Amino acid sequence: MKRPTIIFTNGYDGTITDMLFASAVAACRRGYHALLFDGPGQGAMLYESNIPLRPDWETVVSAVVDFALTLPQIHPEKLIISGWSLGGYLAPRAASGEHHLAACVADPSQWSVVDSFRPLASTMGVAPAANLSDLDDAVLQKLQGVIDSNRDLRWKVVLRGFWVNGKANLRDYLVEIERFTMNGRAEAIRCPTLLTAAENDPLAKGAQTLLDALKCKKKLVRFTAAEGGRRSLRDDEPLGAQSCRARLAGRGFDLSILRAEAQCEGSHRNLPQAR
Repeated sequence: MKRPTIIFTNGYDGTITDMLFASAVAACRRGYHALLFDGPGQGAMLYESNIPLRPDWETVVSAVVDFALTLPQIHPEKLIISGWSLGGYLAPRAASGEHHLAACVADPSQWSVVDSFRPLASTMGVAPAANLSDLDDAVLQKLQGVIDSNRDLRWKVVLRGFWVNGKANLRDYLVEIERFTMNGRAEAIRCPTLLTAAENDPLAKGAQTLLDALKCKKKLVRFTAAEGGRRSLRDDEPLGAQSCRARLAGRGFDLSILRAEAQCEGSHRNLPQAR
């Protein structure tokens, strides 16, 4: 049976198993097919083949779409991309170049990956708009020292970040993550796009910037701390995209922005309706 299909794209360190239970099962219960994959820098592509992450996710997803279009049960005009965590950057980046997509969900929506480094750099006198890859050696060494002295930062940047991005030092790592930006790409998205942003989630700081840059049909859904849209119980970990999805359902959010444009008539009967 041909159905609308959601292509789920993972984040920085998620696995296909995470997406299966957090997203794909629910999608199938609501009348969609779900297509999961490991992209460069993710899951088996990283662990088994040592293929690093890349910013041009439109190239990655175009290959996934080409495969999807060979499957008889997939409706070729009803392909949706949905990304959580870092996927909140990867999904719209994919939609900016892969125009088979009928809709895009970015949860949480992100403008630039390197922006997560700016608060730390600003404590060392670095201007907010500076290119972090151009920092002089003294500032870079100071930044490296802060990272090395913090167990959490050392794991995220040195042990995990360098590996995922295929880099061996901080400068090369910063050069690489500066390439992960929607600048010059957002206006190329043609399909309707749903963005989310939880209050106090640093990943979603660029949500409004992305919304303003989009020329397509668009909607930004914000979640307040009062309704659970805050940082998680770990002070260093923002509430993840799964919680945004749960609050979408709890709020009874109407996905009409995606329904109308993706023309998935009759397949959404189990989705929560607007109250």
